[in-house]
Formats: sequence, structure tokens, C-alpha cells
Amino acid sequence: MKRSLLFALIIAAAVAAVASISHATGWFAGLELPLKNWMVKLTGPARDLSSIWQYSVIPLLGFATAWITITSARRHRIAVLVLAAILELVTLAWVLLLYHIFFTPLPCILAVVLSYGGGLAYLAIAGRKRAGISLSLFNGKLSPAQISRLRSGEVEFDGGARAFETSVVVCDLANKYDLADTDEPGVVAKASEKFTARAAELLREAGAYLHAADGEGVVAVFGFPGALNDHAEKAVRAAFDLARAFAENSSSSNGQNAAAGAHVGVSSGSMLTAPTEEKQDIFVLGEPIELARRFCVANRFYGSRILIGPRTFELANNAIVARPIDFLSGVNAQERHEIYEPLAFTADAPSELVARRDSFWNGVVLYREQRWAEAYSEFQKARGPNHEEDAPLNLYLRRLEPLTLHLMESPAQ
Repeated sequence: MKRSLLFALIIAAAVAAVASISHATGWFAGLELPLKNWMVKLTGPARDLSSIWQYSVIPLLGFATAWITITSARRHRIAVLVLAAILELVTLAWVLLLYHIFFTPLPCILAVVLSYGGGLAYLAIAGRKRAGISLSLFNGKLSPAQISRLRSGEVEFDGGARAFETSVVVCDLANKYDLADTDEPGVVAKASEKFTARAAELLREAGAYLHAADGEGVVAVFGFPGALNDHAEKAVRAAFDLARAFAENSSSSNGQNAAAGAHVGVSSGSMLTAPTEEKQDIFVLGEPIELARRFCVANRFYGSRILIGPRTFELANNAIVARPIDFLSGVNAQERHEIYEPLAFTADAPSELVARRDSFWNGVVLYREQRWAEAYSEFQKARGPNHEEDAPLNLYLRRLEPLTLHLMESPAQ
């Protein structure tokens, strides 16, 4: 965005200088004088518009035209806007002449045309530079639509080392290790390959950069190569889509698809990225990838499908309904990361789900305060209808049952 703004200003300044000098030195006299004489015959004598106003409009029009040309995603329609601007300038000159003020539209028209041409030239040069980058570094890692946006300049990427605020999604087969213990290696490899291909496709379609897709799972990054303000929300939405897609596969397989089901971890934070010329790849470094992997694996213990980290929860909290699950230790004993389970997007969440989430949240708080009986009561309120499966809730209830039983027996003793 900064680069586009800079070049739009440069184009506007150059065009304004050319148009203003052309007008001041009388380059337009051959057209301007006959036009003025003809219009004066129609409307009567007119005084010239102040030079200050005349020359002030030129750079503004030049910048507006260059900026729209460079930043618009539908550049084939900009030519129509340029023609409309020219017609409006001619109309403005006619209207002012009705008030006996002569405004020559020729310098402004020249500024619009030159700025449009300058914007197209900038895009052509930048596009050639990006074409090699997008094909060599991003082919197969971004969707065709994202590569097109990268090549056109709508998504800016200069090929240098940069830090990005991102959200990382890691997903893997929910029962991968069980499959490895019970099935033939060929069956496991085929199931993993099928899962990886489908998960990678879904994440690319969601707008993510595919960092890795192999037997260790799929790693995708939201917020790279184009910065996103809502990368956390997009990552959580993609996590829901993944969980839903593989849950549907499981329900439609009649028990024959042992590989169905996905575990997803999401972590947000700063990532360092840089192209590696030797390998024609992207070097990515950052804690979010490691944490997202750990959150993904933690689903196996808690029985959840999706777990997100504290930074993701902070960024997407207003858009999602989520509940706290537990703490995971960091690289040292003092570092702990609270993990959350997203349940639904706020716009789609029924009031009953929100109420159960609140009861679960209260139960977790009371559990951490070692108020066992009160925590057990709150967790009971968090049960879903028809005894639906809720593995994280059942985990807490199993933890609390011996503690509450001990409390009940203590007074008798």
C-alpha cells in the first residue's frame, strides 16, 4: 500500500508538471483560443478562471486517476471512468461559461490521460517483477485467485525479508496414530495422502498460504503474503470448515472411512518470512507454527476438534463463541498458554449454546479455584441436550467426581 501511494504521488507530480508547463507556455493555444472564441460567441464575454484554481485541480486529478488505476481490482473498467472524467471536465467548463467564467479543460484532460497511462505503466513493470515471484515461490501454495492478485499488485510482495502478523492453522488426521497401529502401511499412507490433499485444497481456497502438506499434517498461514487485519477470524473460520468437511466425510462413510475426522490447532503471532533464492522457496520462522502444532496434537487428549491459542482468542473474541479448556506449558516452566475451544461464530450461535458456554466457563474458573462442588454443579449445567457427546466436559466431570465424592464422605468421617 505504501509503495502504491508513493508511485501514485510521483506520477501525479510528474503529470502535473507536464500539464501545467504545457498550459503556461501556450502549447494548448492552438486548441484553446478557437475553443474559447466559439464558446464566447454562444454565451457572451467571459473572464479566465484564476490560475490558482486552474493549476490546483491538475495535481488532484492526476493523483486520483493514478491511485484508482494502481489500486483498483477491476482495472478494465478504469478506462470507462477516465472517459467519464473527461466528459465531466468538458461539462464543468460549459457550466462555468454560463456564469461567464472560462475554464480550459485541456490541461486537466491531459493530466487524467497521462496519469492513467502512468498507472498502467507502473502496473506493467511491477507485474513483470511479480510474475516470476508468484510462479516460482507461490505456485501450488496459493490459490489461483490469490496468485492473480499477487501478480496484479492488489497483494503487495516485494520479495524481501519481512515480519508479518499471522494466524497459523495446523490440521491432521484425528486418528492417525490409531490407524498406524491397526492398519497396513499402504492403507495409512493412502488415507493420509487423501486427507492432506483435501485439507490443503480447503485452506488454499480460504485464502491461506500453504506452508507444508505432508505426513505430519497440513500447515497454512493466514496474513501472508498479503497482510490481513482479520487473519485470526479467517483462520478460525477455516478451522470450522475443515472440521465440518471431514465430519461430513465420516458421517457419510457408514463407518468404512477410518481416516475421517480432523484435529485443528490455530495460533497467532509474528512470523518472519524471506524467499530463498537457491531453493526457490519461502523461509518461514515463528513460534505460531510450533504452538499450532501442539494445539493440534492436544485435541487428542481433550477430545476436542479445534483448539486455539490466547492471541487468536484475543483477536477473534468478538466474532466467535469459545470456551477455555486448559493451560499448555511453553518452552520453559514459567511460560503457559491458555487454550480455547471455539464452538461457533457469534452470528450463528443459539442462545442455548452461549448459556452452556457460560456455565462451562464458570466451571473452569471454579475448578481452578479448587471449589470442587460448585464447579461440578456448573459443569452439569453445561451438558448439551439429549446427552450429546462433549469430550472436554466429560474430562472435567471425571476429574471432579472423586473430588466431590470425597467432599461428601468427609463430613461423615
